[in-house]
Amino acid sequence: MLDSNKQITFSGSELIEVLKEIEVILQSLHRMGSYYGVKFQENGEDKFRAEYEKETTRFIDEWGITQKIANIRKILSDKFDRTLDADDMDDLERAMEGLKFWTKPADELETE
Repeated sequence: MLDSNKQITFSGSELIEVLKEIEVILQSLHRMGSYYGVKFQENGEDKFRAEYEKETTRFIDEWGITQKIANIRKILSDKFDRTLDADDMDDLERAMEGLKFWTKPADELETE
């Protein structure tokens, strides 16, 4: 890792912006989970599973959650020195190498 990437400084306003985005996402998902968790307990999970999934998807789409997360990533990654090393990668690329990502629906994975 480059020395310049070993310690990175953020302004308070940058961190507040990141924390606000995270708080909206985390608290909203928690509240959805609690709301539907009560419904699952009172009425059985099967009855409300589709409603929970639909509401979660609606929240992600309508509240721009992917854009919020992309903004968080931008704020955090913009501080890194992106100089390429001998392996033709920068420190962030190297750190992200090997991450696992969603590839297809779980039911398709089960049939493989």
